[in-house]
Amino acid sequence: MAQVTAKMVKELRDRTGLGMMECKKALEESNGDVEVAIDNLRKSGQAKAAKKAGNIAADGAIIIAQNGNKALLLEVNCQTDFVAKDDNFTAFAEKVANIALENNTTDVNEIAQLAYSDSQTVEEARVSLVQKIGENIQVRRAETIEGDNLASYRHGIRIGVVVSYEGGTEATGKNLAMHIAAFNPVAVNDEDVSADVLAREKDIIEAKAKESGKPDNIVEKMIEGGLRKYLDEVTLLRQPYVMDNEKKVGDVLKAEGVKVLGFKRLEVGEGIEKKQEDFAAEVAAAQASAAK
Repeated sequence: MAQVTAKMVKELRDRTGLGMMECKKALEESNGDVEVAIDNLRKSGQAKAAKKAGNIAADGAIIIAQNGNKALLLEVNCQTDFVAKDDNFTAFAEKVANIALENNTTDVNEIAQLAYSDSQTVEEARVSLVQKIGENIQVRRAETIEGDNLASYRHGIRIGVVVSYEGGTEATGKNLAMHIAAFNPVAVNDEDVSADVLAREKDIIEAKAKESGKPDNIVEKMIEGGLRKYLDEVTLLRQPYVMDNEKKVGDVLKAEGVKVLGFKRLEVGEGIEKKQEDFAAEVAAAQASAAK
């Protein structure tokens, strides 16, 4: 059996909202596999928020750089929203995004070694900025997308979207990007949702359905209904359109002769837990309580 560490317990706790002892037990039962533990907790209805993205708590900005038919989205993190709005931070993030786009790379390790100026690499410029501002700054991730028609949208500085599409107008593209920013779909249509994701979701839905004690034929219908509801929530074409909630995105696009070829969406801090807790003290307190 794999050893359950305090770090693993903290990760599971941050991602589910459950207490420390519940998380420790779930990890012991999953042989130390955090993802399996989350699935098991969701099946039992214990997890309060077992989404893979975790809590969105880190600060920073999403930058969009575009050149012709190619765009790049870049996430640069810092510790506070005050620094995220600082002109020095913004200038650094925008320049790095353009450098990454010009050099056709999304690998943050490669980006770090690219020339930022005649005398500095991106990494050296980052270190200089950290020293100047006094906060930790990290170039976290980058994504690219190509297409003849690209529309982009930033919601504040924390969410960035670029969508590739055919047909329609520039306004159509902008509205699509705004919709994706608001509704956060994981795929354009059912076929684009990975088989692994669907199988995992079906397993969770099936476990909950069987707990109802209903006959197998009813359970099967519950599973089918659960999967339909899931796809309604996560696929772009099934979602209610942000501009008119009475219509589905797919119906609106069909009427306008528009086809979505793909999209990229980044949100600051996805999967990062910013709040710092005295976890060691909490462990000690829990152990002391258990010993009584």
